[in-house]
Amino acid sequence: MITAPARRQALALALAVLGVASLGACTAGSGPDGSRPRSSAGAADPADRPDLRRFYGQKLAWKPCGDHLCASLTVPMDYARPADGRTFVLPVAKAATAVPGKRVGSVVLNPGGPGERGVRLIRDGGADAMGRGVRERFDVVSFDPRGVGESRPALTCAPAGSTDDAPGADASVSPLVPRTDAERADALAEARATADGCRKASGPLLAHVGTDDAARDLDVLRAALGDRRLTYVGWSYGTSLGTSYAEQFPRRVRAMVLDGAVDPSLDWRQRTLGQATGFRDAVEEYATSCADVVGDGCPGATPEEIRGLIDRLVERARREPLPVDGSAYGLDAAALVSALSLSMYTPEEQWAALSEALGAADGGDGTKLAALAAGEEEPPATDPDADSDTDADSDTDPNADPGTGPEAEPADTVPEDNSEAALIAINCLDVPHPRDAQAYWDALGPAEKAAGVYGTTGVTAELVCEDWPAGRGRPHRVRAAGVPPVLVVGTAGDPATPYAEAVSLARQFPGGMLLSFEAPGHTGYGRNPCVDRKVEEYLIRLTKVRPGTTCTA
Repeated sequence: MITAPARRQALALALAVLGVASLGACTAGSGPDGSRPRSSAGAADPADRPDLRRFYGQKLAWKPCGDHLCASLTVPMDYARPADGRTFVLPVAKAATAVPGKRVGSVVLNPGGPGERGVRLIRDGGADAMGRGVRERFDVVSFDPRGVGESRPALTCAPAGSTDDAPGADASVSPLVPRTDAERADALAEARATADGCRKASGPLLAHVGTDDAARDLDVLRAALGDRRLTYVGWSYGTSLGTSYAEQFPRRVRAMVLDGAVDPSLDWRQRTLGQATGFRDAVEEYATSCADVVGDGCPGATPEEIRGLIDRLVERARREPLPVDGSAYGLDAAALVSALSLSMYTPEEQWAALSEALGAADGGDGTKLAALAAGEEEPPATDPDADSDTDADSDTDPNADPGTGPEAEPADTVPEDNSEAALIAINCLDVPHPRDAQAYWDALGPAEKAAGVYGTTGVTAELVCEDWPAGRGRPHRVRAAGVPPVLVVGTAGDPATPYAEAVSLARQFPGGMLLSFEAPGHTGYGRNPCVDRKVEEYLIRLTKVRPGTTCTA
């Protein structure tokens, strides 16, 4: 059997697949048809509201933090009641332009998730990975969204002092397809227990961490940066954040790159099935192309041998978990599927490690696969400063000290990495889910037929949202009249955000442009010189991408 953390990683993976597609629901302030309130220059401009003026009037107090600059931004917890004293204080990091005399403004990045930490992206060299032309003309900025990372308050789904290894922790095997009444009851009970843990630990925050509110925070950040219009790059879930911003503030967009795009018109079931199929196809591509990427390190001499090995390991793990060093439980089939799927994001970086892990598992040792399933393909950071991405300055708070207010929680109740809690909370709020468990059981058959074990694990992972505070949105097509041309990047073999969604999103934006990348893996910008060049020409000079433009690996 596998440990509770490993099973939650399987849940996190499946929700992450949906997470990059979480735009489909709106939160407070959305219209009854799921559309977002339009906001442009004029009386409806939030910056003109007296009760928001103090937030929009902030000046960021930058101070050094390592090689970069850091500050904090205060936003209202509830935009419908911004004067009630409840706030989020968000850490912001900046890599200043390399040539101040050429500065155009700021480019704001979001690395995805939901639950990924923007400040960490800057700290880990995200700005340095951008082209010289961008670095000369823009300050590169990112932030931890509300509830995420070093945000105060921040989300957690575990009460203070809890531990995954506590006596009595559930360590039962999770079936890939819960078929019997007993298996389904167990799956539903575990999902509801997870949701209940989130409500108990973060309940007051759960209604306020949706993507639409985060997009409003992004506009407050734009104003605090002193930019009249926003220049933005969002990867994966970051495309949901960018799309929401474009719908709410279309005339505030200067340039917007949405890479690994999400189609907001799809419902939870369509997304789950589409993305599960994407992961199944990606694993097939791994079997077919392993030799080209990994060479002699592949766990089989032919695609047929690799497919056969994977099938044998899944079947073996169904019957009995694979042994894992240091674990009393081992690695079951659900976690094995997680390891495979998580290894499909960047083939050039991950397939060698996956091949080694599969070879070891074939010899009876599931330790390396367990590490991949837990997202530990790289050694943990040993940086003594890693626990704190910023030394956030609270001087920008117009109301109170960071993290204060009736719904703030002590910092020591939130784990260092709260990405799983953020991922669950934001997905379940953003994406409408059925309130009847039978809808999930009805989806299992089509999911299994469409994508095998990748489909069934994806559906069962969505059960956590069955008993969750509901958002107000619905799937809808983009409504962003007046927005300038938006650049959408779609990778043909993207497992997490299928290429068809990029095609659809580009068509939904007025004047939307599609840049195609013929390659496996998730997203394109930062992985390919041709994609990088097209994106950066657009960011710097607003150069349009011609219809049909395609880059190859």
